[in-house]
Amino acid sequence: MDEKDRQLIWALQKDGRLSNQDLSEKVALSPSPCLRRLRLLEEAKIIKGYTAIVDEEAYGLPITAFVRIRLERHSEASVAAFERKVRTIDNIQDCYVMTGEADYLLRVLVTSLKDYEQFVRTQLHNIEGIAAIDTSFAYGTVKRATVFPRL
Repeated sequence: MDEKDRQLIWALQKDGRLSNQDLSEKVALSPSPCLRRLRLLEEAKIIKGYTAIVDEEAYGLPITAFVRIRLERHSEASVAAFERKVRTIDNIQDCYVMTGEADYLLRVLVTSLKDYEQFVRTQLHNIEGIAAIDTSFAYGTVKRATVFPRL
């Protein structure tokens, strides 16, 4: 990936609805090479897809919980089972493998504290091998970037 590819990505992260003509103008390429580069980035899975950024509260999911998970065991089977189950739970928006005391950090969206309680009781508690669950609730967002910093 070169600087021109990074310019394409940066422009699309800022506005994913740009036409090829507008994108080519922003990155100073003619439309045909611009489209060719874009297709190569998509085929290489560097660009994994396109999405709309939606306000969670307006959508009806005003509560963001950051959930730290510690596993009982770290066998390959235990880790694989946990990760497989996490991928199936819609309320879990992100799951990161961590260093430190927690093994995983989850970002979870729910409608209310009662909904979070139900999520823990019916979703998390049903995942075998969890030793500890520790939750922090976000009461505001200072910054949430969707555009990578320039290199």
